[in-house]
Amino acid sequence: MKRNIKAKLNTFCCNYIILGNAEEAAVRAGFPRETALSEGIELMKTEECRELIAGLRQLLTDSGSVAAGLKRLAFGSCTDAVYLVFADELPPPEVISGLDLFNVSEIKRVKGGGVEVKLFDRLKALEKLFELENAFSDRSKAENLIKALSADEECEARDDN
Repeated sequence: MKRNIKAKLNTFCCNYIILGNAEEAAVRAGFPRETALSEGIELMKTEECRELIAGLRQLLTDSGSVAAGLKRLAFGSCTDAVYLVFADELPPPEVISGLDLFNVSEIKRVKGGGVEVKLFDRLKALEKLFELENAFSDRSKAENLIKALSADEECEARDDN
């Protein structure tokens, strides 16, 4: 039983980092949608949850949620969107609320009774992710240069004394 609670906590925290939404993270962790928001809030009140979220955020780059969102767009699954397009009739709200439609940029009904779904451009997401990672890499190189120059100045100051 305790192992199940720990697994739900870990799953909740991982999903919260990716989604930034306590209710949706709780649903994905296996909590019922009716109580997901309150369960998510209760989890976030615990020290263990806050520490785990902080640790996970530290593992991610400085751009954490931006990079995570771009990775979801670039590598995420579109199967739920495909399911929605090819469904013979509109699924019930409880089914729709469980679908992962993160990659969907637009949904509209067309005159013939069908559904048109537009997805975000994966290539653009990859390009932005590449730019973001290079920006942090360049910033890290600049910081290292500044540290090296600062260390040189400290050595010269000690030599002068």
